[in-house]
Amino acid sequence: MNNTKQFKNQKKLSIKKQIFTALLACIGYVLNTFVYFPRMAPFQHFINVIAAVFLGPLWGFVCALLTGLMRMILNGNTILAVIGAVVGAFLSGLLYQKFHKLKWAVIGEVIGTGIISAILAYPFMRAFYGLPKTSIFTYVPFFAPASFVGAMLGCALLKTLQKTKTLEYLKSLLNN
Repeated sequence: MNNTKQFKNQKKLSIKKQIFTALLACIGYVLNTFVYFPRMAPFQHFINVIAAVFLGPLWGFVCALLTGLMRMILNGNTILAVIGAVVGAFLSGLLYQKFHKLKWAVIGEVIGTGIISAILAYPFMRAFYGLPKTSIFTYVPFFAPASFVGAMLGCALLKTLQKTKTLEYLKSLLNN
């Protein structure tokens, strides 16, 4: 009997995380569509930090993947929409999960997107879009500031929620 109850609780928790992931992905898509900066998507990183804190690395990764795929399919963005988001989202969630400090979510997002994703994007852009041979660091000047600004905006929102004691309450709703 106890195993059945535990299974139902896990299923309920999974459905909550799926719904919240989809909601964040949609918000990320809308923000990135209507608030646009050439070659920068700071609101993707805003959402990544929020997803890291509420959902963790796996669901944060899924959220970033969904947002990037929507941006590619619906807006005609390049593969950068996906590559530029998923590593930062995962690393942000991983570091937040390990240290439980907002600054680590920001650090994970900036390193994961601003450096690692920027470097990973180069060979994909060469292979799929015929990018001329340049430096492997071609995208760092675009990814790093966008990820920093977006991560700081996400952190500011989360700190506001933390000060009002709303953050822990919302996290408890999602995890119970």
